[in-house]
Parts: sequence; structure tokens; C-alpha cells
Amino acid sequence: MQIDAALDALSTVLGQRLSRSKSDLDLHGRSETWFPLSPPDAVAYPESTQEVSQIMKICAAHNVPVTGWGTGTSLEGQSLAVSGGVVVDFTRMNKLLAVHQGDMDAVVQPGLTREELNEELRATGLFFPVDPGANASLGGMASTRASGTTAVRYGTMRDNITGLEVVLSDGRIIRTGTRARKTSAGYDLTGLFVGAEGTLGLITELTLRLQGQPEATLAAICAFDTVDDAVRAVIDTIQMGLSMARIELLDTETAKAFNAYAGATMPESPHLMIEFHGSENGVKEMAETFGEIIADHNGHGFDWATRAEDRNALWTMRHNGAYAIFAARPGWKSLVTDVCVPISRLAEAVNDTAADLEQAGIYGPILGHVGDGNFHSVIMFDPDDPEQMKTVKAASERMVDRALAMGGTATGEHGIGMGKLGYMEKEHGDGWQVMGAIKQALDPENLLNPGKMVPPRN
Repeated sequence: MQIDAALDALSTVLGQRLSRSKSDLDLHGRSETWFPLSPPDAVAYPESTQEVSQIMKICAAHNVPVTGWGTGTSLEGQSLAVSGGVVVDFTRMNKLLAVHQGDMDAVVQPGLTREELNEELRATGLFFPVDPGANASLGGMASTRASGTTAVRYGTMRDNITGLEVVLSDGRIIRTGTRARKTSAGYDLTGLFVGAEGTLGLITELTLRLQGQPEATLAAICAFDTVDDAVRAVIDTIQMGLSMARIELLDTETAKAFNAYAGATMPESPHLMIEFHGSENGVKEMAETFGEIIADHNGHGFDWATRAEDRNALWTMRHNGAYAIFAARPGWKSLVTDVCVPISRLAEAVNDTAADLEQAGIYGPILGHVGDGNFHSVIMFDPDDPEQMKTVKAASERMVDRALAMGGTATGEHGIGMGKLGYMEKEHGDGWQVMGAIKQALDPENLLNPGKMVPPRN
């Protein structure tokens, strides 16, 4: 790696938009969870696709690693430059380039966040539905194949991207997909880059599917006696074919954390948070059916949120769930993990995980997007206690093994990064080697986000 020569060349292209200040390097070396500080050698702030291409060409010529950065909200260390080199921060590439109302799509730069996009779309009657909670950048959401609270109805980033512009490891600029709703032309390169965590290329433009803003929206929260009751209510709701926009599970410890952090007055028991989108009559009918389902599963304390401000407060509380749990153990670190299982195994998976954490003496509240079988545990530990760190990592591994044994996956939305790299062979077998071969073909020098996603190179 010829880092000094590369940075000299990058300075001629970017000027002051190439930063080597310690504060900037440290900012781009941090993770929201347990990973240690991993500062890069420099941070580049491009303003165009052509500049990203120039950055990549210079780094390729000097064998310097490159890692993309959106807002840094990923949970498995995806944005950390563990091999040093240059972090490409896309915050200056944050424009909404076009909205095509008739076709219900938009073209955006990768640094635009989902909240900024929806703010700009307000007057159009359209919105972008993928909601991971954090105000993440759309490029980062594509790179981690993000989903979130609305995936049960609107799908994940994979389902809401029709095309990309990508800069490859040698600086070439390619386009994948089109604005058409479907294609049979060749390999699905768009799908290849969505979820690749920046290991195959740097996304510089996205074409996104939009949705019409619903005529009516109704949200509610209700309590249950046990997690099992709540999860079985979810399963019945899905099997009944109710078109839920969101359906979220909170266990008892999460409810306690919400009460302490947000000043809520929730009963200290498991809860479901739900939301319906549709016509006035459709929403009313779905709500009535859902009320019958939860009554069959000992649901109680049903509280409807009909006003927009009440719904916003409800979902803000949910989106701040991790921070509420962090606040319950000041000074501790977190291992925030997720798995996804078939709906029919969801109750078993949640109950077994809760029992395992309790037996191990671990504080790990459970919450998640249970409408699609995806749930999380925010596992807290004392960073000054090495034995506790081993205990929580072992519990996380058991959680993954349990999900895989049920026909599920090691991660439903958080992605692989560094934290779940060790589970890839368990889940994919020889398919993991195929991923490595694709990486070798597109990035033969292993410059793009090395140490992530694929088998380590010899």
C-alpha cells in the first residue's frame, strides 16, 4: 500500500475535501456497537460520480483500500476501515435528482437520507416506504439490503430498487437495471450490488420505487401476558392475510426500558405495536379482525393512535428502542444482533432465545419486525469484563445456530460486516466460496471494503 503517494494524488483532485484530521478519522472509525475504533488513513468527500471514479482509480494505482460511508449507522461494523486506507464519505452527494410521479419512482444520490427524501416527496402524494429506524443514507441502506418496520408490507431495499450507478474497483462506471418495472435482460446486477456492503463497488446513484401515501393510517399498541401469546397473535394475523404495514414485538424488558427512557406508561409485559395502511373502510375492517385475533391470545390494554402526532410519537419511541436499552446499562457496550426464521417457527425461536439469555444471566431485551419473522436482541455487557464478552458472544452464536436449524438466516436485516462473517459458511456452505469468486472477479486486488462479506484471501 502506497498510502502517501495516493493521498498526494487525491489532494490534487479533492483539495480540502480530503481530510486527515484526527477528529474526522476517529469519527469515521467508530461503530454504534461493540467494535473497536478503526480509523482510516484519510476521509474523502466527493461531490460527483466522476470524482468517485477518480478516487477509485488513484487508490487502485497505489493499492489502497477504499470503504464507503453513508451515515455510519450500520450495526455489524460494515463501514469500518479495518485495513486502513481511504473512507469515501457520501454526505456531499445528497441530491434528489428526479421524481417521476407517473411512474412512481425517484432517482437519488447515495448520501440522501430516507427522511430527507420523504420530506421532499410530501407534495407529490408519494413516499419511500423502507424504514430501518435510523435516518440512514439511501446508499448505505442499499449496501446493507436494509429493511425495517414496514418490510412486512412494502418489502426490503431489494424490492424497492430498480437500478443503480456503480463505480467498480478499477474506476469504471456502470449502470445496472432501468426505470422499467421488470426486465429479462441478462444477470441481475442490481440485485448483486444491493446487500454487497460495498465489497463489489461504490453506489453513486439509485433509482427507487415509490408508493402512494395511504388514504388512511391507523396504529395501536397492546399488551400480552407472555411473549408466546404475542407471537402467536402475529402468526395468526399473517395467516389470516391481514395487510399489516407494521407489526412489532417488544418483550417485557424492552417495555421497561421505554418507560424509563421515554416517560411511557406501558404495562411491564410484552407488547405488539401495529399499523394499518389503506382505505378508510379497509383499515377499519382490518382493525376489527385484528382485535378479534388478539382477544383470542389474551391481548389487553389496546390503545389506538388515530392522530398523526400520536402515531409519530409511537414510532419514534420504537425507533429509539436501542437507545432506550443502552440507557438502561450506562457505560456498557452492546452487541446488537438479529436473526430471521420462517413464521411458523417464530414463537419457538423467540421463546428459546429468551430462555437462553435468562439462563446465561444476560441482559438482552428482545424486539423486532416479527411480521416477517425477524427479531433482534440488544445484548448488553460490561466492556471491562472479558468473561462477560465471551458469554454474550456465545449466546449470540447460539441464537444464529438456532435460526439456521429452523431454516432461517443469521441476519434478517443487520447484514454481515465483521460481526457475522464467521456464520457465512454455516449458512451458505460452498455458496460462500462462490461469493468469494465473484469478489475476485470484480475486485481482484481486494481493495473494496476488505475483511467483509467473503472468505479471507490467503
